[in-house]
Amino acid sequence: MENREASAREESGIQPITDREFSLFQELIYKEAGIYLSQAKKPLLVGRLMRRLRELGLPSFKAYYHRIIDEGDAERVYLLDAISTNETHFFREPRQFEFLEQKLLPEWAREADLGRRPRLIRVWSAGCSSGEEPYSLAMTLLFHFPFGSGWQIEILATDLSTRMLERARRAIWPIEKANEIPSRFLKPFMLRGTRSQEGKIKAGPEIRSIVRFERFNLNETVYPFPGPFDLLFCRNVLIYFDTQSKQRVIDRLLRCLSPTGHLFIGHAESLAGMGDRVRNVLPTIYMKGRSVEGDQRS
Repeated sequence: MENREASAREESGIQPITDREFSLFQELIYKEAGIYLSQAKKPLLVGRLMRRLRELGLPSFKAYYHRIIDEGDAERVYLLDAISTNETHFFREPRQFEFLEQKLLPEWAREADLGRRPRLIRVWSAGCSSGEEPYSLAMTLLFHFPFGSGWQIEILATDLSTRMLERARRAIWPIEKANEIPSRFLKPFMLRGTRSQEGKIKAGPEIRSIVRFERFNLNETVYPFPGPFDLLFCRNVLIYFDTQSKQRVIDRLLRCLSPTGHLFIGHAESLAGMGDRVRNVLPTIYMKGRSVEGDQRS
């Protein structure tokens, strides 16, 4: 790995990154996105930025750093896109979807019939990557509460990466992705490509109509989206934050959650150290604890 990177640097004439230069990128990325890159992530940063340095004809990482500082937002967006990891799948963490279908949705239906809650479900997929998560949620919710049933479903999907959001909006994937989708959802909600689109699947118009995509940095001080949300999925995002950044993000997310809403995180993540701000319902599923104030504002 390191030999290939060194060879690429030699061929391009780009100087190796120094420890000081790596520190500058560490600080900038942490300040902008709350993402902490340890020293072990230096090869990852180099590998993901080399192409950009070649495109710009820059001789060093120092020159690229100054380019970012001088040019402002546009190049910062590219940098954050480059360091984002965006692996995702349809119906990832199946037990969470089982909890949603077997516990929450029947409970909400009963409460709505008794007049105890509106027939409105608001969802936020924070860190949506290329769209598999929000579209999985859209399929699940529309399967149980279809158009014409009197229910309104709104799904907000956000990500730091503009590149991933473009893919999510296109909503087209290789046909192999169909293997991740339960068969009862495939025919009603997904389209199979023909002719020039053969070998691909596309999200159907029903599920696309209820999902709205926006670029958003979870490190922002203010979360501008009107809440509260009934479901908040922030899975496999917290692993990129250090303890302080993670606690800030979770506090802001909780303020966007309804008093009876649920927060879903990834199986490799933990909310240890959050005290009574969260209440564990099941592994990776939480509700607000007693100490969270407010309902949607940061």
